[in-house]
Amino acid sequence: MVNAYDVKASELVKETAKLLKDRITKPEYINYVKSGANRERAPLDPDFWYVRNASILRQVYLNGPIGVSRLRVRYGSRKEHSVHRRHYTPGGGSIIRDALQALEKIELIKKTKQGRIITPKGKALIDKLSRDISQGGDRHA
Repeated sequence: MVNAYDVKASELVKETAKLLKDRITKPEYINYVKSGANRERAPLDPDFWYVRNASILRQVYLNGPIGVSRLRVRYGSRKEHSVHRRHYTPGGGSIIRDALQALEKIELIKKTKQGRIITPKGKALIDKLSRDISQGGDRHA
């Protein structure tokens, strides 16, 4: 049986983002805020919100239970400084937290005492998309 470990992450995230576009609503502030202190501008991709949600769903599938702080580390990077050396900066927590809440609302993940975990509905979605990607056939869920 094919699952998220067997397909390319970029393909899985892209297909999941297409599917999530119909199911979740994009917050108004997403077009105007940076995704972390280490960034200079807001994301230019108009589908950034859906891609980030799909990526977070995949991270919860692979590494759950997981929380906002561990995901901030996952989406962080180095911050460039003009005079002194670069330092690591975690990603923005507000976007991650709102994405987790949006995924909880459509019941793909759920909150536990240890952190967010994937629900059977979310696991089935990821596995179905992985199977479709590996077969190269129809990719509609």
